Amino acid sequence: MKWTNADDVQSGRGDPSATDGGSPDEGGDDVHGAISNLLQDRELIVVSNRQPYSHEYEDGEVVVEPPAGGLTAAVDPLMQRLSGTWVAWGDGEADREVADEDGTVALPPGEESYRLQRVWLDEDDVEGYYRGYSNRVLWPVCHADLSKVDARPGDWETYEAVNQTFADAVIRRTPGDGIVWFHDYHFGRAPRLVRNARPEAFLAQFWHIPWPSWDVFRACPQAEAILDGLLANDLVGFHTDTDCRHFLEGVEVAGLGDVDRTSGSVLRDGQRTYVRSFPIGTDAAKWAERAGSDAADEFWAEFSEENGLTDRRMALGVERLDYTKGIERRLDALELLWEEEPDLQGDLTYVQKVSMSRQEIPAYAELRERVEGRVAEINDRFGTDDWQPIHYVDDHLPREALAALYREADVALVTPTRDGMNLVAKEFVAAQGADPGVLVLSELAGASEQLDAGSVVVNPYDVRAVADGVRHALTVPREEREDRMERLRTDVEGNDVYAWLSAQFRTIDRIRDSREATDELLT
Repeated sequence: MKWTNADDVQSGRGDPSATDGGSPDEGGDDVHGAISNLLQDRELIVVSNRQPYSHEYEDGEVVVEPPAGGLTAAVDPLMQRLSGTWVAWGDGEADREVADEDGTVALPPGEESYRLQRVWLDEDDVEGYYRGYSNRVLWPVCHADLSKVDARPGDWETYEAVNQTFADAVIRRTPGDGIVWFHDYHFGRAPRLVRNARPEAFLAQFWHIPWPSWDVFRACPQAEAILDGLLANDLVGFHTDTDCRHFLEGVEVAGLGDVDRTSGSVLRDGQRTYVRSFPIGTDAAKWAERAGSDAADEFWAEFSEENGLTDRRMALGVERLDYTKGIERRLDALELLWEEEPDLQGDLTYVQKVSMSRQEIPAYAELRERVEGRVAEINDRFGTDDWQPIHYVDDHLPREALAALYREADVALVTPTRDGMNLVAKEFVAAQGADPGVLVLSELAGASEQLDAGSVVVNPYDVRAVADGVRHALTVPREEREDRMERLRTDVEGNDVYAWLSAQFRTIDRIRDSREATDELLT
């Protein structure tokens, strides 16, 4: 069995109502050790749609693909330390071959320190639960793009059935006093199903996408059922205070529980759910290391030479090809800028790095066609024999290559029309060097609540404002750029992914201690 390199794969303790972030000086090992002490040998079960490792076939041999995203890369070592169980969809070609008859496999290879419990889904399950309800209903509703909502008959029933399948897997693995940590919008019903079977377990969930106002969320045909599912958790986490406020207001208006705004909690059927913001971070130290690597230098030398960037300024966009990322309006803004500032023609080049996503869903396939068409139009309009305005990159890039692009960009354009957080903004900051660029950031990204002080903040729907934001970013003198980046770097490094982990488990510990103390008083 082959093992591939992770960096080659593409990316009575006070008031329980309070949260406690990790120290900025705490690294991954320190945080994982502290969490282990907090849990006191209680079993931890992590639940996510995507699995931390998959098994694939390569030239007839089974290959292990390790964690690709920042979240899984941060949680994986925690699970290794705790010897817990990770429940996820087994979507790898060779997953069944290496799993036992119960669908479990010990990981990581060579150490086998925790269990991955794989859940098997057939094509109908994937179509209804994942491509259907999760990404045609919940995704557009939560991103406040109701024109994209496509509630097809049968998708909700499939979503509920798959949530039951995941819940059954969790229940088999969860002791009475276990801790279950659900991730994201794929599991709007599973917590309720687990709670019914394991009433004493501690359930927490982090919702990785925005939570809209009730006037928007009520467009979800099963809005109250989703709220009921989430309220089975002891703790629900969001990226921002705004998301928390929207959630509590929705529960209150829907009449699904007694909302206590002082403690930020909901009481429903005798179960109290605390609602907290935990802004997710990136592994800032790792991105800085990648940006300073020989691999980053080698990539940039080749890429800049091939694309004529050696003596030109560069603006950069990095994202999944998703209609929430604001790519089309961004292209309109760049076209306006080149039109109004002829001196920037031949001087400013825009690099758009995209990762293909959900192309089986019509809205995504249509977006790809439109974006690629606009890139061609703009290049035809302004391009010359020795300069191309936009370089559109849809190939896989190693993380060192992305870090090189971040490091060398004069301007980073992060202009989603709605985003829970957006880690690209934080990765860009972490990768900056001595001569930093400028971050142009959407006011509708969760990251703007943390990074507004050092960024050029724009309304992503306003093409003129985005164009002016880029124009301004290009004129910021070096001393001011350094000052802006220092403020941003302080935020990004002090609130990294390990601080995000620490804050949630310290909050879990406080809630548990408070409840145990209350139980003692009642006995």
